[in-house]
Amino acid sequence: MTLSMVGLIGGLALLIVLTIRGMNILLAAPLCALLVAVTSGIPLMPPLAAEGAESLTTGYMLGFSGFLQDWFIVFLLGAMFGKVMEDSGAADSVAHWVVEKLGIRHAALAIIAACAILTYGGISVFVVAFSVFPMALSLFKRANLPRRFIPAALAFGSVTFTMTSAGSVEIQNFIPIKYLGTTQFAGWQVSLVVALFMATTGIWWFKYMMKRALAKGECFDVREGDPEEIDYSALPHPLLAVIPLALVLATSFYFSMVLDFGKSALTIALLVGLSAGIGIYWNRFHKLGDTLSVASLGALVAIANTCAVVGFGSIAKLTPAFHEALVVMTSIPGNELIGAAVAVSVIAGMTGSASGGQAIALPLIAPGYLEAGVDPDALHRVVAITSGGLDSLPHNGYVVTTIRAICGETHKSAYLPVAALTVVIPFVGTILAIILFIMGL
Repeated sequence: MTLSMVGLIGGLALLIVLTIRGMNILLAAPLCALLVAVTSGIPLMPPLAAEGAESLTTGYMLGFSGFLQDWFIVFLLGAMFGKVMEDSGAADSVAHWVVEKLGIRHAALAIIAACAILTYGGISVFVVAFSVFPMALSLFKRANLPRRFIPAALAFGSVTFTMTSAGSVEIQNFIPIKYLGTTQFAGWQVSLVVALFMATTGIWWFKYMMKRALAKGECFDVREGDPEEIDYSALPHPLLAVIPLALVLATSFYFSMVLDFGKSALTIALLVGLSAGIGIYWNRFHKLGDTLSVASLGALVAIANTCAVVGFGSIAKLTPAFHEALVVMTSIPGNELIGAAVAVSVIAGMTGSASGGQAIALPLIAPGYLEAGVDPDALHRVVAITSGGLDSLPHNGYVVTTIRAICGETHKSAYLPVAALTVVIPFVGTILAIILFIMGL
């Protein structure tokens, strides 16, 4: 094994370890990129690089700033929309309505469904986790279910069959549009089948894991500092609360499918949803300026974390080892969709980010596959689904935040169910999608 390959694998392993141990990704990512650069002979600074060659600092910042330039407005609008829905009580209202309808007998399904509706409606997965967690805690307490499964319920409902499905207004469904010339509804027939498969299989597996835990004597454990019960009687009516979500979906459909605005459809849709939320819930805000300010800071943190791992990936793709691995992955015998799925999955796993993995992989693989005659709609959907698999390795920002900061669990206690539902299920879903596209569905 070459030194470059050792450094690439070592850098990724170090990134995972440092993130699990709590190091800020803005520090961990450039540190691990330094290891990758040194072992591959990449100059550290521009004065040390040959003319026209990239260095560690320029390569890292080109990747960092490129993603920031492309997606900051979307992150900002998405964060503000999510915060408006959260502070107004609209997100809680929708989630509480779902939970009440399904009831305590279907506690896990209720939490998953609440997350799915909010995520598909355009609310950030982080906001969804923060909003639904208090309800999940209350429901699991009443049903006496092990609370270590709450992160898995939140994650499965947010970052699997909704985040990467056709029509979703999450960024992971819009990045391929730029490189493939598709729409957010690309491959919708296959996407529908795969989403139903992932949802039903994941729910069954979740219940099976919980049943085994209960059989071993696990139960809910009350902890000091648990959030107090929310007064749901003061929330807006769920039908009123769902209007901004519906407007986001309708607007994105119109501007994407009718007017062909590409990824700009997402920007317009989030702006419409944000405006509607502010207008409808105007009287529910004590200080709207503070709400939007908090959201802006949250958007900066979220996109900076993603930019950090994209920067790491930008250094990784300069290495000989990366190009050797990419050639192997894209030369896998059989249908081209298999090679694309492997490449995107590995890079998403390496960066710990579905969006980051797509942003790095698509510029490298899309032109070749399109020239080879691969159906862009099929490629779009396979890339979207597979990016939501290995991205959920332990160092993923959403995984770390949900398990530790929101739910107060540890990776040791809570990550295995998360991995089962957010890594394994999307992996199987990708295989199903490829088979269906090959069959011509």
